[in-house]
Amino acid sequence: MKPRLALIAWLAVVWVTLQGELSAGDVLGGLAVALVVTWLLPLPVLDPGIRLRPVALVDFLLWFGRDMVVSTVRVVVWVVRPGVPPTQIVRVRLRTSSESMTVMIMVALSSVPGSLVVEAYPEERELVLHVLGRPGDVTEAVRADVAALEARIVAAFGTLGDREELP
Repeated sequence: MKPRLALIAWLAVVWVTLQGELSAGDVLGGLAVALVVTWLLPLPVLDPGIRLRPVALVDFLLWFGRDMVVSTVRVVVWVVRPGVPPTQIVRVRLRTSSESMTVMIMVALSSVPGSLVVEAYPEERELVLHVLGRPGDVTEAVRADVAALEARIVAAFGTLGDREELP
């Protein structure tokens, strides 16, 4: 396995920083230590299954920011209003089978005020959500919101295979 130049350079920089001064000897010593470390302790090649698409990322961030504002206002209204706010538990089926995309969807859902991922069933591709502050039966609306979030996350971060899974 050939050593990665960026990793060797980074390890050399760390070495020089730990030495406290910049000298040719410290730089050469750092390169030597970095080469030995990368040769003796090779890192496995990991693919987290995340690809970044800038245009889709901007679309996701704008949509997510709007959702954060709307959800925050919705929760604040129910906090100020007397009485018990409406809550529901909704089971949502995801279309993606990617673990990376599922985790990103769960983080996004839990970051929005008024929603929380209670349980996840990766084998069934299902999430159980607690939804706060939306009156009436909002099951279908929540499922549509999660589907839109999933589509935007997969478009912004998913691999070609992830994107092909979504209709």
